[in-house]
Amino acid sequence: MFRNSKKLNRSDSSASATTEELEELNQRIAAKAEDILGLCQSVNQAQAAGSNLKALKDVGGVKGLATSLFTDVQRGVEISSVVPRREAFGPNSLPSAPRKSFFELFVDTFDDATLQILIVSAVVSLAVGMYDDPTAGYVEGCAILAAVLVVSFVTAANDYQKESQFRELSATHDESVDVVVRRNGVYWQIPVAEIVVGDVVCVETGDEIPCDGVVISSDGLQVDESALTGEPVDVDKNVSGDPFMLSGCTVVAGSGQFLAIAVGKLSQWGIIKSKLEKEQEQTPLQEKLDDMAALIGYVGIAAAFATFVSMMFIKIVMDPAELAETSVFSYALEAFIIGVTIVVVAVPEGLPLAVTISLAFSTKKMLADQNLIRHLAACETMGNATNICSDKTGTLTENRMTVVKGVFADTRCDDCMHRVPVLISKKALEYVLDCIACCSTARVILPDVEETDGETEGADGEIVPPADTRPRIIGNKTEAALLLLAQSEWASGDDTDARREAAGFDTGASRLFPFSSSRKRMSALVFKEDIVTSPPTAGSPQKKTTSRSWTLFHKGAAELVLENCTRYLDIDGTEQPMTDRKRREFTKTIKKFASEALRCVALAHRCEVEKIVEPGKCTVEECEKKLETEMCLDAIAGIMDPLRDDVVDAVATCQRAGIMVRMVTGDNLDTAVAIAKQAGILKEDGISMIGEDFRNLTPAELDEVLPRLQVLARSSPEDKHILVQRLNGGLMPETEEEWLEIHPGKDFKTQKDKLLPGYKEEWSKSRQGVGEVVGVTGDGTNDGPALKAADVGLSMGISGTDVAKKASDIIIMDDKFSSIVKAVLWGRSVFDNIRKFLQFQLTVNVVALTITFLSAVAGYQPPLNAVMMLWVNLIMDTMGALALGTEPPRAELLDRRPYARDASLISRPMWRNILCQSVYQLALLVFLLNQGPKLFDCEDGSTRHFTILFNAFVFCQVFNEFNAREIGDRFDPIRSLSQSPMFLLVIFFTVISQWFIVEYGGDFTQTAPLSFDEWRLTVGLGAFSLPVGFLMRLIPVSEDPETFAGLERKKVKKDNSWLTVLLAVLLPIFIAIFYQLYMEIDEIDEAYDHV
Repeated sequence: MFRNSKKLNRSDSSASATTEELEELNQRIAAKAEDILGLCQSVNQAQAAGSNLKALKDVGGVKGLATSLFTDVQRGVEISSVVPRREAFGPNSLPSAPRKSFFELFVDTFDDATLQILIVSAVVSLAVGMYDDPTAGYVEGCAILAAVLVVSFVTAANDYQKESQFRELSATHDESVDVVVRRNGVYWQIPVAEIVVGDVVCVETGDEIPCDGVVISSDGLQVDESALTGEPVDVDKNVSGDPFMLSGCTVVAGSGQFLAIAVGKLSQWGIIKSKLEKEQEQTPLQEKLDDMAALIGYVGIAAAFATFVSMMFIKIVMDPAELAETSVFSYALEAFIIGVTIVVVAVPEGLPLAVTISLAFSTKKMLADQNLIRHLAACETMGNATNICSDKTGTLTENRMTVVKGVFADTRCDDCMHRVPVLISKKALEYVLDCIACCSTARVILPDVEETDGETEGADGEIVPPADTRPRIIGNKTEAALLLLAQSEWASGDDTDARREAAGFDTGASRLFPFSSSRKRMSALVFKEDIVTSPPTAGSPQKKTTSRSWTLFHKGAAELVLENCTRYLDIDGTEQPMTDRKRREFTKTIKKFASEALRCVALAHRCEVEKIVEPGKCTVEECEKKLETEMCLDAIAGIMDPLRDDVVDAVATCQRAGIMVRMVTGDNLDTAVAIAKQAGILKEDGISMIGEDFRNLTPAELDEVLPRLQVLARSSPEDKHILVQRLNGGLMPETEEEWLEIHPGKDFKTQKDKLLPGYKEEWSKSRQGVGEVVGVTGDGTNDGPALKAADVGLSMGISGTDVAKKASDIIIMDDKFSSIVKAVLWGRSVFDNIRKFLQFQLTVNVVALTITFLSAVAGYQPPLNAVMMLWVNLIMDTMGALALGTEPPRAELLDRRPYARDASLISRPMWRNILCQSVYQLALLVFLLNQGPKLFDCEDGSTRHFTILFNAFVFCQVFNEFNAREIGDRFDPIRSLSQSPMFLLVIFFTVISQWFIVEYGGDFTQTAPLSFDEWRLTVGLGAFSLPVGFLMRLIPVSEDPETFAGLERKKVKKDNSWLTVLLAVLLPIFIAIFYQLYMEIDEIDEAYDHV
């Protein structure tokens, strides 16, 4: 390859231009730049071949277009105009974003609102603690900061590791590829990045198209556009039919020259790439966590403020005798310190860690389920996806044309997919196999067994996607489908390459007339030389003679081939006359196959054609006129890109889970509808439409269609992007400037409500600001923008392009749709695990906050000191995060609908569980505070007294951890414990640590060793949390229907009566607790006065 431009040859017809003429040309190019760009865009609209052809015809075809671009279709551009063209129309390159360093990823983690609140709390706690107690006041603040740093480090490390895995997965080829262009009548070999608008570009088989263009000349040119349009069929490119070349596609056959009309960011591939640069908004989980952090912060501040006011009221207004010697300033400082303590206690410092641990744990487990998570948050988000917009080719289907059914030698074969041996005679099968092998230009390369059977683990221990073990196809995909059938067990593994070699096409013994798109058929004249042995007769020995014959093998569109057949091949290999009844039967079969979106190809033959023409000198025209008639019909094959085996069950599972699956494809409507029906996507009341109709809808009209839109065919990448935007509101233009950037030249005021995708304000009003949670699957370059705009983008690891992988959040490493269902299951498990931890965490925080508040108001020091609270708040939180954040998924999670985007993290049953457990624990603490000395025969307010209280409180949390494993009405605390080894390990570690703190903590923890009976009784009181867990679930509290989303989300008026009733029951209990605590303080005061 050449790194610099290299002259290949010179045309004799070149003519020199004067310097003045060249300068004038460059000035005209600069002056007309905007007009030229507009003209090029008018003939280069995505998925709009009809309007593009009309626009091209209006400018005088490719020659008229070349004139408008100041170039010549024969000579190409003037070399002196290359630089001005690059300045006017841009370079043929796109800037790539540099990889973020670990430090940058680490800094990015601090954008989280919960972490920011924790940092503020830690700083305030550190400052106040150091002022109040210089020796140990730093402990609480430093502990919170340590928790923040752990969360940030784990998150950044995980993101960095996944980015490294992705870069290894999507290692791209060297982009410094050269291409041949013609300039000044001379052929030059230049780097792709140096192509400019107006260049005449030359391509041949195997080349990747470097820019958008219009064909000038072609010779059997065929292009694979599946990566960009989603269509699995190779497209013929010529001046009269489809002349448009699209960047990023591959030339699979022939050669040609085309006029470059769009390069770099203005090409079809560049437009897609530019949409990948915009970052998506926050995930639903991030939004919920931010809301939760803000709510908890408000509650903590309100409680702190109420505490400060109450304490100052007691000092200034009531002025009790015990506070007479305390100055107002000193008491105000003490009240402020207690208020800060309440805020710190209220903030759940373990929540971000629980989220990170749960996501990181699930990410590793999902890797074993063939899901490579590139962004941690995508793991949870996928669990509550309400829509999955799936590409067809390569995602729902195999992206491999396959013979699925057919008629061979008048024998029906309705299941060719499983390659069951065909039941026809050997003679009949020989005719079919000869036609398949000889009437083809495609090649099938079998995979290397040593490569495909290797480990799926990389050199560094990283799991990498399995290699594509399917045979590699070179040439026409339809022909390859027949070759794969012949090489399978269907024909006992026939060697089609040997048949073709025996025919002698390379030596000229046989002749091939390749497939023509205009004729829709192809033929082969095959020479055979057989040795015929005649049996001996009386007086005559056995004789061997050589038989030489030519056979015509013919293949093409089934309806056209059938018209020219007067016989058909029977099961025994004999030729039978084609009766009218038999012709109607074959015609009916062809129509039936076509109705199922199958491509119908017929095979035929004609023997001894040497008696009609001279085969060695026969032309295509003569073959068509004299030989392609009166043929014998051998077979009719129905070919399509079939569904993957797992798709039907996976789609049904998604729909049962409340997820609407939509198909969005660039393929034609009939094929899309047929595949969607087979997959179970398109229902009776569903809507299917083409992209041209879709993009002409107004935002309001699209909103009416969306609930039933299940198939979008002939869609451009922009259509898919708009669909996702309209569903989730992601990357929706918010300002007039952003809207005009999408719709240049349009009037915002008059057309903002008429053009898709709409704008943020209008979109928010139409759905109360709450959008769907959208997952998008795809494997092609054309899927990139939609993958980026989605809440979760899922690309295919084996067949996916690098653009699709880079735009996605999750890479499906085995390319199976069923792996997406596993991603949903794991996502829901993550969401539930976070809620389990939150239920456990908030119970601890509510109790600690309430007891601190009540103690402060009653004028009593909190029964749990700072070190005890550090253990409960930090160590218990971390252990709880490990225990509850690593619970494995359960299959029944797929039997419920997804939660809505605006659903709260805390459900009604969770509030019931939190409040009931909090009331029990508060009652227990007050009881032990009041009656503990009598019950345990210890001094009131002594270290041993508070150790007993502390031990009972900790074991309440230990047993409540079992309760927290269920967030609904089900009571089964030991369910599937054998599948949760981390939970058991955490419980064991917590119990051992608690024993060590109590027995050996001493002055540091201000604890005293307990006797066996005291241990037994305090553990028993903590274990009473389990029966409380059973009883509280008998209270009839159900989930708010409004929190669910899915296929049919009905508006239900919110009913908060359950909370009113629950608070009405619990409020007297809180009052009784406070009264009991107040009486205890009063008794202590009387005893103090008496002394």
